[in-house]
Amino acid sequence: MGKRPLVRRRGRGGNQFRSTSTGKVGAKANYPRFPLSEQHEGEIIDLVHERGREAPLSKVRFEDGSVSFVPAVLGTKVGEVLHFGLKSKIEKGNVISVQNIPDGTIVCNIEKHFGDGGAIVKSAGTDATVFSHGDEGVTVKLPSGNLLF
Repeated sequence: MGKRPLVRRRGRGGNQFRSTSTGKVGAKANYPRFPLSEQHEGEIIDLVHERGREAPLSKVRFEDGSVSFVPAVLGTKVGEVLHFGLKSKIEKGNVISVQNIPDGTIVCNIEKHFGDGGAIVKSAGTDATVFSHGDEGVTVKLPSGNLLF
């Protein structure tokens, strides 16, 4: 990775080594904290570009009036309705548990642990494939070719 410059090591160096906050959306981009058993739906009211991020964000308003920023999938349009829950249909943008997704389905933004907001396959244009369901859990084939259990 290389060494840090001397002025940065000393704690000086000014704003050239600091990230600015202009161009940021302001809210953290992650999925809302709904219990898995509940069904919720939200409408995409805007697509937002945040500086420093490859993929755009969808600004979603839910039926209770709350607003959340979630990563947008390819082909997302303003006015579409997203469904959150275990019994949601297998459609573009819906948030579903991996156990309920059939084999061969293409997925993105996978949560490694429940509630982490998606940690795997988040970059723009990447996707993974649900490979199989077994006793140990669900196997997902990543873009690198590796299998995730």
